[in-house]
Amino acid sequence: MKKKALLATACALVFVFGINPVANAMHIMEGFLPVKYCIAWGVICIPFIAVGMKNLKNITTHNRKAMIILAMAGAYAFVLSALKIPSVTGSSSHPTGTGLAAILFGPTVASIISLIVLLFQAILLAHGGLTTLGANTFSMGIAGPLVSYAIYRGAKKAKMNNHVAIFLAASLGDLFTYVVTSVQLAVAYPAPVGGVAASFGKFAAVFAVTQIPLAVIEGLLTVVIVMGLDSLAREELNSLETYRRA
Repeated sequence: MKKKALLATACALVFVFGINPVANAMHIMEGFLPVKYCIAWGVICIPFIAVGMKNLKNITTHNRKAMIILAMAGAYAFVLSALKIPSVTGSSSHPTGTGLAAILFGPTVASIISLIVLLFQAILLAHGGLTTLGANTFSMGIAGPLVSYAIYRGAKKAKMNNHVAIFLAASLGDLFTYVVTSVQLAVAYPAPVGGVAASFGKFAAVFAVTQIPLAVIEGLLTVVIVMGLDSLAREELNSLETYRRA
């Protein structure tokens, strides 16, 4: 019954994602970055993706109990990263949803989930792009999850309350994603006066207006999701080595 309830929840999340209206979003759009940066960010992602594939294969082979939670983590990232809120510049911001996967499965598995999410969004929703897939994967799927995982592990070692640790990990990982995106845009388009630093300040200031409250919301929602999993699938949750050893 617990697995059926989790499966129903995952299906509901996917349904919400499917009916979400198409809009421009915070992922760096198709064709926006010069080719050399598209290639560079893609190359940087390769080792993380390779390790993530290995870890994902290990989970699917040796821990079948984790499959339903893995599916829910993917659906969660799909839904949250597809929600778009206009920012002050006419662009938009959104939660990332990758903190949950990083906390439960580790940052490299979160990178695979993010890559799949970004690929489908680029193809089906015109959200992001194929040429900017490497840059978007690095910010949302690698940098953000690494910060979420590090903060969660550090908070747990400091004997912090688990819910507080989850909140900090998810919210700060979300914020760091946008810090990295601001760096990526600033490096590609430095300001005529002040260069990369000035450009970064402008991009970061724009995103902060909408992203800070979104990060807080994502942190709270991630806590609620983990509480739900602890109630409905405690055995499956406790089978996750990454989450259990934190």
